[in-house]
Amino acid sequence: MNRVHNFSAGPAILPLEVLQKAQADLVDYQGTGTSIMEKSHRGVDYTQVHEEASALLSSILGLGDDFKVLFLQGGASTQFLMAPMNVLASGQTADYINTGAWSTKAIKEAKAFGEVNEAYSGKELNFTHIPTQEELKLSDCAQYVHFTSNNTIFGTQFATEPETNGVPLVCDASSDFLSKPIDIARYGILYAGAQKNLGPAGVTVVIVRNDILDCINKTDIPTIMDYRTHAEKLFNTPPVFPVYMVKLVLEWLQNKGGTAYFEQFNSKKATLLYTTIDQDDFYTGTADIASRSLMNVTFRLPSEELEKKFIQEAAAADLDALKGHRSVGGIRASIYNACPMESVQALVSFMADFKAKNG
Repeated sequence: MNRVHNFSAGPAILPLEVLQKAQADLVDYQGTGTSIMEKSHRGVDYTQVHEEASALLSSILGLGDDFKVLFLQGGASTQFLMAPMNVLASGQTADYINTGAWSTKAIKEAKAFGEVNEAYSGKELNFTHIPTQEELKLSDCAQYVHFTSNNTIFGTQFATEPETNGVPLVCDASSDFLSKPIDIARYGILYAGAQKNLGPAGVTVVIVRNDILDCINKTDIPTIMDYRTHAEKLFNTPPVFPVYMVKLVLEWLQNKGGTAYFEQFNSKKATLLYTTIDQDDFYTGTADIASRSLMNVTFRLPSEELEKKFIQEAAAADLDALKGHRSVGGIRASIYNACPMESVQALVSFMADFKAKNG
């Protein structure tokens, strides 16, 4: 078996030991004679998986009894509308920090349920910049402040949470979830599609603070879109196999040392790659230095022709999925938690060789 160096932005690399564990369990889950995918979602075996995944996530993030952990479907795109549908009413305002394509889509959905104050927009700067606190124009009466913690397309990331003076944060954390410690007490709702940093596509983790749930008083929310429905009980068939995979990834993450370990590990990988980019003007980073992502490293070469050649030759060298997002082009290396240091070292070595031949 030849495992390539996988830099895909999502669905993304998973830990090899997790894949091997899943492979062993796939046909015969723990000697039960069936796959976990074939078991009733209300049976003992899956119930244990579900509860263990929730407990692991609660332990890693320090949730305590203040939050509910939900494993839903529909990706972050569904949460763009589900969050405001539950907590934003006509005549009320929510602040949105617009730092890229995903927050732009979240703003569009929120406008169907209440007023949106765009506290910052990076559109004029082509979303290469994460705002400072002074650049935010927060409203006086916001129900919540929404931000996208990491931007896969433009390669930017919030280094810390924006200060909101007690207003709860609602965060799309899909692409840097569990990559570093966060101050969870500041969040009202945190959601993340699993397919970038947590597991396979098909499950979305949604963490909702209990006081947010208690304040939902709408009567016109469709049952399956109501957070209270899922907080009260397992309402419908969950994505059984993706939740099982999330449990395995959480076990792996905890055994490695949790978010504190991965904050340091991811910083080392990103520093190595950005240092290579910044050596001269052959490679050019696309994001402001202070706004750079530790998850998605984006850069350009002197010409599009060289970029095409770079991608082709990289693929031949087992460096996979380095093509930038179709909307912006260039090169993108996604180096999530599961991306090993060896992959970044291999990429840096290739970059040096490519520059020597084409610079």
